[in-house]
Amino acid sequence: MSNLNGKVIIITGASSGIGEASAKLLAKKGAKVVLGARRTDRLEAIAKDIRAEGGTVEYQALDVTQRSQMEDLVQFAQSKFDRVDVLINNAGIMPLSALEQLKVEEWDRMIDVNIKGVLYGIAAALPVMKAQKSGQIINLSSIGGHAVSPTAAVYCATKFAVGAISEGLRQEVGGDIRVTVISPGVTESELAESITDETARSGMQEFRRIAIPAAAIARSIVFAIEQPDDVDVSEIIVRPTASPY
Repeated sequence: MSNLNGKVIIITGASSGIGEASAKLLAKKGAKVVLGARRTDRLEAIAKDIRAEGGTVEYQALDVTQRSQMEDLVQFAQSKFDRVDVLINNAGIMPLSALEQLKVEEWDRMIDVNIKGVLYGIAAALPVMKAQKSGQIINLSSIGGHAVSPTAAVYCATKFAVGAISEGLRQEVGGDIRVTVISPGVTESELAESITDETARSGMQEFRRIAIPAAAIARSIVFAIEQPDDVDVSEIIVRPTASPY
């Protein structure tokens, strides 16, 4: 039996892409998944699919830029299942553009979702895990957290930040709590739909022709969680075999 069986796992950004794929795979393997996202209609549909397969799932509306909502989601998970074993900070956006376009509002939004959203998740879940003396926090970064490319400066900066925050957290809480960073390469998702700059959007559409399915990233998440408690898979990069980056 998988050691995922019965684990309570919170997933942010769970309404599509990697979040949805992870929710379905984890539930299939016996985890109790708690889903958060802004689109509750999508969460309802995903929950219906999971329950139809015999899985255990709950969901709640979540905007990760609102700290109180992240706290509410963790408390909701506790109220339903008495504990929180894993938090997957998956929510993210990627409105690429050249810096000279001065899309400052988009920069602010990326910082709010991609960095503050992760920090708010940590702030909400960490006290629970410390009290339990066990837990795992999985943060979704990107290959953009390892190398910078044109039009992606701010996005990459946010993903470099996710790596730095995760490594700092790992060093501080080692012993009882595991910390994992997963950095996907180009993956099928809705991320590119947030790009408003036409040049960047066209470039990303070409780049995404080799995208791997979100299920590939979900499998890497399962791998990290399934390890024995004394094994911390600190970082995984998953990219298309054909990717030059």
